[in-house]
Amino acid sequence: MTGRIAPIRLLGATVMLTIVGAVLLPWEIQLQKSGREAGFRTVALDLSLREQIGQSGFLAALSGFRSPVAAFLWIKSHIAWENTEWGRMAALFETVTTLQPHTRLYWDIAAWHMAWNASMAAEQDKNQQSEVLRQRTSSQYIDLGQDILERGIRNNPKDYYLYERLGILLRDRRKDHAGAAEAFTKAASFSDAPAYVKRFAAYEMAQVPGREREAYDRLKALYVEGEKQRLPTLLKLLGQMEEKLRIPEGERVKPRQPAVINQSHR
Repeated sequence: MTGRIAPIRLLGATVMLTIVGAVLLPWEIQLQKSGREAGFRTVALDLSLREQIGQSGFLAALSGFRSPVAAFLWIKSHIAWENTEWGRMAALFETVTTLQPHTRLYWDIAAWHMAWNASMAAEQDKNQQSEVLRQRTSSQYIDLGQDILERGIRNNPKDYYLYERLGILLRDRRKDHAGAAEAFTKAASFSDAPAYVKRFAAYEMAQVPGREREAYDRLKALYVEGEKQRLPTLLKLLGQMEEKLRIPEGERVKPRQPAVINQSHR
């Protein structure tokens, strides 16, 4: 008798989720429409998602429980990370960000795990004797991390933070100074972006051959803003640009080194 109760209860729960989903589906569709009109991309509750998370997860998502389902899968992705199951971790991240596309944390941490943890693990993989294959795999993980951030930006086009994180990835993992400068510049265009993002954009521009004049103009504009912007890296790069561009001695800045160096905001 007890053996029959569990399937019946499971069937009942499934039916209830289906009914609730049918009731909430029109509201969900309207919510997605409003999100698109506001410039956001929204999760599509379609068969591709059903294949990713299974029947029970799909029914839960359809019934308005996307957040707890995503949180549960996020925990599983953390376990996959601890077990260095990079492929499984990437697949779980894909599902989590599909379910919760407007949660910046998921995009940020997913990209970090792939472009840093998985990539560096591939570089140091002692089971792979070929250096070429190690570097290729590492690069593929960086690609995946970059793609995650770019998709996160498409879903959250007004979030400065994801542009900043993309800039950091391009700077530190790609050594793509032009791309990093562009990403930091975009991040700095938002009113809630911290001041250091604008400095980072100028710093990266100073590393791009042929764009020394633009970098100099940016650095000097920051210098003119006042003491808060006159940090060691800015002063050093400003001096370098003055030398490269042969700025006349009388037009060069005469910086006074700050007494306190804030290492977090170079």
